[in-house]
Amino acid sequence: MADVAGGALSEEEIRRVLGLLYQEDTLRVLSALVLSGDPRDAGLEPDALRRALDRLERGGLATRDHDGWHPRRERFRELLHAAKGPASPAASPEDRVMQNFLVEGRLRAIPTRREKRLVVLDYIARVFEPGVRYPEKDVNVALRAFHDDFAALRRYLVDEGLLARADNVYWRSGGSVDL
Repeated sequence: MADVAGGALSEEEIRRVLGLLYQEDTLRVLSALVLSGDPRDAGLEPDALRRALDRLERGGLATRDHDGWHPRRERFRELLHAAKGPASPAASPEDRVMQNFLVEGRLRAIPTRREKRLVVLDYIARVFEPGVRYPEKDVNVALRAFHDDFAALRRYLVDEGLLARADNVYWRSGGSVDL
């Protein structure tokens, strides 16, 4: 993770942090921290609550001290300042594909050419953390944020080996990984 105390944040890190907010359990826990100060008010089972708090801490959206858990509101300011940074002058082919298909975080269309679709799917797959299992409902919520035809996105992700599925549970099985 980039330096939280003022260092530059990469686009990948910004996407990863914002991706946390696509996950219903993580968003519920963050909301409970902001509104009541008690993450248990999110109404999650203890294991799910612990996983969501761990993800929020890794993303810099929550911190733990001797008094308990607290939201890091300043993290949003850090993300806003990082997002204002200058665009890279020499965009890669993948960046150009993303600029053509992604507008304000949503897909204008699902690319029909496989090469371009793979670039877009790899980008979308990064919303899902490796090693975490997601019920189909949560996958649909995350994918709906990108495009209304979330079922097609889900099918493409599975067909291309970026997500795996068994008994309506999905997990990340391929694609780029942020280090």
